[in-house]
Amino acid sequence: MPSRINIAGHPLHPMLVAYPVTGYTGTLVAFAVYGASGDQFWLNLAIAMNVAGVGGALLAAMPGLADAVYGIPNRTAARNVAQAHGALNVLALVLFAITLGRYAAHWNGPPVSAVLGIVLASVGVVTTAAAGFLGWILVQDYHMGVRLTEEQRAAEAEVVNHQVIHMPRRHAA
Repeated sequence: MPSRINIAGHPLHPMLVAYPVTGYTGTLVAFAVYGASGDQFWLNLAIAMNVAGVGGALLAAMPGLADAVYGIPNRTAARNVAQAHGALNVLALVLFAITLGRYAAHWNGPPVSAVLGIVLASVGVVTTAAAGFLGWILVQDYHMGVRLTEEQRAAEAEVVNHQVIHMPRRHAA
């Protein structure tokens, strides 16, 4: 499935995901060092990395959403994976936005506990890693954003047509 948002045929979303991953990881590391040292520099770095992570996530989400909505057929396994990938990324974004809201006012002090920042950033990084795993499934198994040859494209169309998922209805107990 080709990417709908690309530069010279190269999908934009995978190019941008490094920014939130780096920002989120940097936030966690800086909070951990701040928690151990109490040095204001590390809190400021955590805040700055958090801003970079949240901003990068918002930037990466736009082409990712467009690729999911316009590039993946409805009622396919790939669409289900894309929805889970997006939901986990939104959850991580919310966790880091809450963290940013809690700590941004402490740029100039006074000292504040790092515990909440470490907990939220830890859960956010794990959530981001799970979302990344699903993103890789989209590339590896469903060839999202991969430029295929004509033979590969024909074979993929046949596979996608056979992967239509019929969700069973849940009955009230």
